[in-house]
Amino acid sequence: MMSLRVMRSSLLSRVKLLGIAGVRAAHGHEGHVSHHPDGSEPLYYDHRAFPLPDIPFRKELSSHQTALKEKERGAWKQLSQEDKIALYRIKFDQSYAEMNKPSNEWKTVFGGIFILFGITGFVVWWQSVYVYPAKPHTLDDEWKAMQMQRMLDMHIGPIQGFSSKWDYEKNEWKK
Repeated sequence: MMSLRVMRSSLLSRVKLLGIAGVRAAHGHEGHVSHHPDGSEPLYYDHRAFPLPDIPFRKELSSHQTALKEKERGAWKQLSQEDKIALYRIKFDQSYAEMNKPSNEWKTVFGGIFILFGITGFVVWWQSVYVYPAKPHTLDDEWKAMQMQRMLDMHIGPIQGFSSKWDYEKNEWKK
């Protein structure tokens, strides 16, 4: 007698709702995931370090481009400059000059940095106003003056310290 669990899993796998076959079917991969057994496909990309891409830029050619490719097999002296450029554009998307052309990406980067600095400044200001407590009274100038007078009265550091720079007879700092 088959258990309910075994019957359910066999039914669901037949309907392709369970298992690897079901996952592939749900994502549109009925037969295979890739044309290549290792999953790699040749890709096109323009990069200065890799001057020859794996595949040409244009895979599907128009009738004009197909005629141009047939003309390419003949003598190159018969090709005009425009034909040579069109053939180049079939194989490559960008020239070296276009790849080396400076971009304005630095403006975006600096803009993002300045926006983050602004947000950070706003957060710091907000915390100083609403989060941090008020300054303690020990940082007031009046308190500091009283503390300094007390240290002088107690003769703290009479040899090389604080009191050594105070003239007790004239009640002023030594020059």
